[in-house]
Amino acid sequence: MGSEAKSDEDTDNKGQVWFVNHKFDHLVDEEAERHSDANVKNRLSALLLMRFAFKSLGVVYGDLGTSPMYVFYNTFPDGIKDTEDVIDALSLIIYTLTIIPLIKYVLIVCRANDNGQGGTFALYSLLCRHAKLRTIPNQDRSDEELTTYSRSTFHERSHAAKTKRWLEKHSSSKIVLLVLVLVGSSMVIGDGILTPAISEAVVLVAVAILVVLFSVQHFGVDKVGWLFAPIVFVWFLLIGGIGIINIWKYDSCVLKAFSPVHMYWFFRKGHTWPSLGGIILCITGTEALFADVCQFPVQSIQIAFATVVYPCLLLAYTGQAAYLKKNPDHVHDVFYRSIPDIIYWPVFVVATAAAVVASQATISATFSLIKQAVALGCFPRVKVMHTSKKYSSQIYIPEINWILMILCVAVTAGFKNQHQIGNACGFAVVIVMLVTTLIMLLIMLLVWRCHWILVLIFTVLSLLVEGTYFSAMIFKIHRGG
Repeated sequence: MGSEAKSDEDTDNKGQVWFVNHKFDHLVDEEAERHSDANVKNRLSALLLMRFAFKSLGVVYGDLGTSPMYVFYNTFPDGIKDTEDVIDALSLIIYTLTIIPLIKYVLIVCRANDNGQGGTFALYSLLCRHAKLRTIPNQDRSDEELTTYSRSTFHERSHAAKTKRWLEKHSSSKIVLLVLVLVGSSMVIGDGILTPAISEAVVLVAVAILVVLFSVQHFGVDKVGWLFAPIVFVWFLLIGGIGIINIWKYDSCVLKAFSPVHMYWFFRKGHTWPSLGGIILCITGTEALFADVCQFPVQSIQIAFATVVYPCLLLAYTGQAAYLKKNPDHVHDVFYRSIPDIIYWPVFVVATAAAVVASQATISATFSLIKQAVALGCFPRVKVMHTSKKYSSQIYIPEINWILMILCVAVTAGFKNQHQIGNACGFAVVIVMLVTTLIMLLIMLLVWRCHWILVLIFTVLSLLVEGTYFSAMIFKIHRGG
C-alpha cells in the first residue's frame, strides 16, 4: 500500500512513528558498501557518480531541456518589432536560468530533501519534524536517525524561536501551510500534463509516443532512465551545437546579452512586460527536478545540470537569439527554422522523441509526490509497486500512471492554441516556485538554523524574480495563464 505500516512492537510508543523509506543518500551508501576500504564507504566512485548523472538526464531533465522549442514564440507572440528586444529578452533568460534552476534549486533547495525525498511535500514533512504543526506525527524516536534532525533548542529570543512559537500557536497558519503545499504539488503535476502539448506539433506522433511512454513505466526508473538518457543526452548536444553554429553564422553580438545591463533595458521598455509570461517557460520542469531527487544522489543531479544541461541551454537560447536578429519574422517557429538544413530531419526526429520524453520528469515526480501525500494522509490509499530490489525510492503507481496518460493525451490532442497552453504552464511554474520559496524560508530558519541575513538574501532574491513573473502572469489569466 502507499503508506508504511507501523510495526507491532512500536504501538506503545507515544504517538505514531513517521517512517521514511529512505536513508539520506541511500544510493551512495548501498553502492559504497561494496568497497572494502572504509575511507570510501560514504561516497560514490567517480565512475558510478557519472553513471547516475548520465541516467538522470533521461528522467530529470527532459522537461527543462525541451523549453527552447517554445520560449521565444511565447515571448513574442505578436512578432518582433525591435530586434534589440531579442537581446534584452535573452539576457533575462540567461539570468533566470542562473538564479532559479542553478542557484536556488540545484545548489540550495536540493539540499533540503527530507531524508532523500524531494518536492513540496518533502519540504513540509521536514518542517513538521522541527515544529509541532500536528498535521503529521513529528519529533518521534525515528527522527533521531535522520541526518537533518537536531535535538538542540533555539535561543528564546532568536528569530527562529519566535517563528516556531507563532507557527505552533496559530492553527490558521498550519492550515495555510498545508494548502500551499497541496497547491504547489498540484501545479507540478499540471505542468507535466501540459508539457507535451506545448512542445510538439505533430499530434498523432505525440499521442503515439505518449502511449508508449506511459506503457513502459512499470519497468521502473532504472530501466526507463537508461532507455531515455541517450535520447536526452543527444538532444542537449544537438541544441548546444546548433546554438554555436547560429552564433557564429548569424550574429555573435548577441553575446552582449550576458551583461545584466540588458535586463534593465528590458524592464525600461513598458511594452515588453507581457513577454515575461513567455520567458518564464525557460525554467519549466525545475520543480520536477527537485521532486525527482529521490531517484538519484543529489550530487549526480548537480553534476548533470552544471556540465550538460546549463551550458547547452545557454548556447541554444543564444543561438536562437542570433538567428532572430537576422530573421525576426521567423519567431513563431524559430527552433525549427534555425536548424541547419543538412541536419534538419535527424534533429526533427530527436526533437519529437525528446518533446514527449520530457513528461518522464513529471511522471516520476508525480509518483513520488503521491506516495508522500498518502503517507501524510492527504491522498487516498493507492497501490504502490516497488520496481527495484536495490532502491526503495523507485516506485510505480498504476492508477496514477493511467490517469496521467489519459490527461496528457487529451490535452495534446484537444488543445490547439500553444500560446494559451504556454500561459497556463507559466502560471503553474511560478505558483509552485513561490510556494517553495515560502517553505524554504521556514526551513532555513527552523531546520538549517541559518543567520537571518542569509535567509533574507535568499527570500528577497527569490521573491524578486518569481514575484516579477507572477505579476506578468496575472495579466495573462484571460489568455490561459
